[in-house]
Amino acid sequence: MKKYTNTGNKDTRSGFGAGLAELGKNNENVVALCADLTGSLKMDEFKKNHPERFFQIGIAEANMIGIAAGMTIGGKIPFTGTFANFSTGRVYDQIRQSVAYSNKNVKICASHAGVTLGEDGATHQILEDIGLMKMLPGMTVINTCDFNQTKAATLAIAEFEGPVYLRFGRPKVANFTPENGKFEIGKAVNLIEGTDVTIIATGHLVWEALQAAEQLIEKGISAEVINIHTIKPLDEEAILASVKKTGCVVTAEEHNFLGGLGESVSRTLVENFPAPQEFVATKDTFGESGTPEQLMEKYGLNAEAIVKASEKVLKRK
Repeated sequence: MKKYTNTGNKDTRSGFGAGLAELGKNNENVVALCADLTGSLKMDEFKKNHPERFFQIGIAEANMIGIAAGMTIGGKIPFTGTFANFSTGRVYDQIRQSVAYSNKNVKICASHAGVTLGEDGATHQILEDIGLMKMLPGMTVINTCDFNQTKAATLAIAEFEGPVYLRFGRPKVANFTPENGKFEIGKAVNLIEGTDVTIIATGHLVWEALQAAEQLIEKGISAEVINIHTIKPLDEEAILASVKKTGCVVTAEEHNFLGGLGESVSRTLVENFPAPQEFVATKDTFGESGTPEQLMEKYGLNAEAIVKASEKVLKRK
């Protein structure tokens, strides 16, 4: 089984900041808008080097989305930055009408997603944003797993025409994907080949899925691990090819099991190849205050939970 090495823990939001800084140098049409969270979104370097293309909107997220939509008319490529909770729930009407319905080339970049936001608690830990955004016609939804992939995704979406929701996080997590690797929107990455169970993971749960696969092999279970960084459009071909081989699937995400990656996979299977599925996700609940590690354990969002789900789904084959 192929093993992956953590080259050093880094936060995915810094991957976004690094990608945005590189775009600032290489693409004069890229502009950045922030809702009073420049440091938290790691947009400082872009602001320092390109002050004429950086716009501090303040705590006025709805206005930020409207301004960004307007900027696209003049050929600009706006990247908006704030917490995931404020990037989606607070401004859903503006995104629906001014960005999605109008098919504007806005890149909605959202940090501090999921329970790993940590101590700020349930009011800030959005767990329904993937569902909100994937339901919007024409919206591309991306959820990256580490620093390197977040940087690559940030560069890739600048070249992509159309509205994008890019979701990443606050804590330092394992950095294990290739540096300067190519990011293909809508193309899943098969990390480990396996024959007994398919584990489909996104975001922070991808590293946990890799750890789970190592634990499963010790139990004599061969797990195939797929990194779904693009939740919409979903790589149905890769999912079906794997599940037809293994016969069962576990989906893992730092999101509510209602409306997230798991439901998208379920729809794909129901329409094409019905198979047993188990969900590693939050179960229709809000989060609470705690460290990221404490919360991931409490809500069953770790390697141990993926191992248990894999053993359970195997019994249903």
